[in-house]
This record gives sequence, structure tokens and C-alpha cells, in this order.
Amino acid sequence: MSDLSTSFGGTPRRVFNINPKPLGVALALVVLGAIYLAQTVSAKQAALYVLGALLGITLYHAAFGFTSAWRVFIADGRGAGLRAQMLMLAIGVLLFFPALSAGTLFGHPVVGEVAPVGTSVVIGAFMFGVGMQLGGGCASGTLYTVGGGSTRMVVTLLAFVVGSVVGTAHMPFWSALPHFQPVSLVKTLGVAPAIALNLVVFAAIAAVTVLIEKRRHGHLVSERTPGTTGTSVWLRGPWPLLVGGAVLAVLNFVTLALSGHPWGITSAFALWGAKAFSAMGVNVASWHVWSTGPNAAALAAPISHDVKSVMDIGIVIGAMVAASLAGRYAPVWRLPLRSLIAAIVGGLLLGYGARLAYGCNIGAYFSGIVSGSLHGWLWLVSAFFGNVVGTKLRPAFGLAVERVKQTGC
Repeated sequence: MSDLSTSFGGTPRRVFNINPKPLGVALALVVLGAIYLAQTVSAKQAALYVLGALLGITLYHAAFGFTSAWRVFIADGRGAGLRAQMLMLAIGVLLFFPALSAGTLFGHPVVGEVAPVGTSVVIGAFMFGVGMQLGGGCASGTLYTVGGGSTRMVVTLLAFVVGSVVGTAHMPFWSALPHFQPVSLVKTLGVAPAIALNLVVFAAIAAVTVLIEKRRHGHLVSERTPGTTGTSVWLRGPWPLLVGGAVLAVLNFVTLALSGHPWGITSAFALWGAKAFSAMGVNVASWHVWSTGPNAAALAAPISHDVKSVMDIGIVIGAMVAASLAGRYAPVWRLPLRSLIAAIVGGLLLGYGARLAYGCNIGAYFSGIVSGSLHGWLWLVSAFFGNVVGTKLRPAFGLAVERVKQTGC
């Protein structure tokens, strides 16, 4: 998900090494934010904010990667991150498909993230994939690494927001390109066949990663060794990747139950950018995307009323909690020029690509696939090829490409 996901090594950390001041600030923000939302919006909005914080803690402690997981597989054949993603998706379809087929969950209506399949998805997801590697993270990765104290990712996030709102300005052109109507595998095949098909594909992808990794390294490579043991590992991290994937699937399902929609991230970035452009005098409200319907209402309403914005802010603060508990909250303000350029270019590609592709690694890939949307699979393939190109471009910007050090003959 971000470059931070490769930072856990085998060196144990001291059990009592926490950052008390940022931890106190972060916890206060969680509590005060929840109280504010409960009083000004609704108890449900407050719960979604806290859920966002839990997602941020999970993302940070599990260092659950899309960006680095894909990069190390592309460059070095290591597949643990991809296998964790397949587990996450498998749990997701088992939870989501029956609920989406019924159309209700706990008595409340629910709908999936099902989007058109076409040219804009292919191009947008490819751009997003390149941006992942240059920007150093994806949508959720950008948020949780900002919360964890990464100053470089602040640059990526700002560029992400700009790219997102510019993408909304151009959406009439991209949506007019050749495409098919949205396809839901749940509705097309039925619940049981759709689940079976998805599980087979997930297992096949995981098996391919095992074969490639064993062919490259002779055995499955251990990703990291936790620095703490016992119950403290759950409080301070790092968590095993598979645990992180399972928890993210469950929390996405809780998001569906609370909001009626799966987890999404980047539409909030577009909203933030649209509000900022409006404040600077740009007539964003006249753009097609922002002129009617839910987007027009969101542009006119306070940020606190937007579910994805509230959850995104929660992710940042939750990651700050996790980083402080782990004793790793220590922002570094130096940023080499080439890395700065990569963060800006990568962020712009991430934002623009996400709008074209109807979502990011969360809204289109994760939530799209667990919603049964065919566009989620198209996103995965296109974004993966974008990651191949982005991985090859990283050295030109002074960015590392991780490889296992070989020993012996």
C-alpha cells in the first residue's frame, strides 16, 4: 500500500518505547471527533469515524501493502503480500455476496461498488498503477503513512487531491469512450457460483505466486519478524500480513453495514479538491460532475457530512495512534528533489487515474471485487501492468526497489 510496509525488520523494538505526546493528541482527536460528529451529524457518522480510525490502526500495524507488495513481486518474485490480498478478497466475497444478493443487511438496504467496464477503467487503472510506485503509496497507503508521520506522503496526498479534482473536470470526455454497462457477477451468475468462481481465481493467483517465489528463491521468503511477542504485538504491532488482510475484510463489511456502501476513499479527495478550487474562485459547481445529484449536494454540504471524508480523516488519526504506540512517530522533513518530483507526479497520476477508473485500490479493486463488479478485475489487471512500468521508473527518481539479499553459492 505504501513504502512504509517494507520498513519492519527483524530487529526487536523495546516494549515500552512509545511516543506519548502524539499518542495523547491522536487519542484526543478520536474521542473529540466522535463526540462532535455525534452531536452535529449523527451517531452513525461518529461510528464511521471511529471505524476509520480502526482501519488506520490495522493498515499501519499490519503494514498491509498494495504498492510494496506488488513491487516486490514484480521485481523479486516475493508473493506474501499478494497472497494476503487474496485471503482478504476471499473473506470479503464470502461476507459481501450473500448480503448484496439480498439487498439488505441487518434490515438496512445495501449496494455494492459496481461500475462500467471500459476504456476509462483500463487507462485510469494503468495510470494509478504507475502513480502507486512513483508516489510511494496508493489511496489508503497515502493516508496511513501521512498519519504515521511521513512528510513525503503529505506531498503525494496534496498532488493526489489536485489530480482527483482535475479528473472530475474531464470525466464527460472519458465516460463517453467505448465501454460496457456495469456487470455484477452476483446478479449474473448467482451467489453460490459467483463465490465459487472468485475463490478458484483467488486460489489460482496465490498458487502462481508460490510457484514463482519458489522458482526464484527456492523457498517462500519470510517477509518480516515481529519485534514484540505475546499480547503486546496486537497493541504495538507489527501484525502478520494474513491477520491484517482478514481484519480489513471484516472492517469493510462493517462499513457496508453502517453506511450501506463498501469502503471507498478517493471520492473524498475529489470533494476536498473541488471545495478548495471553489474557495479560490473556480466555478466548480458548473462542471458536469458537480452540477447535479449527490455530488452537488456533497459540494454544498460540510465535509463532516461526507462518509468517505470522515472515514479518511479517521484513517489518518488511527495510523497516528498506531505509529505512536509502536514508537515510530518521528516525521522527517528532508526530502530529496528527485523524490519530491516523484511524489508530485505520482500523486497527480493517482488522483487522475482513480477518477477515470471509478475508484482506487480500495474502491475499485478491493470493494469492487467483493461487490462482484467485473470492473474490479479489469482494474486489477490494468493497475498491475501500471505497477510494472512504475517499478522500472523508480530508480530514475532515486527510489529503491527491494530485493532479497542472496547468500551462499
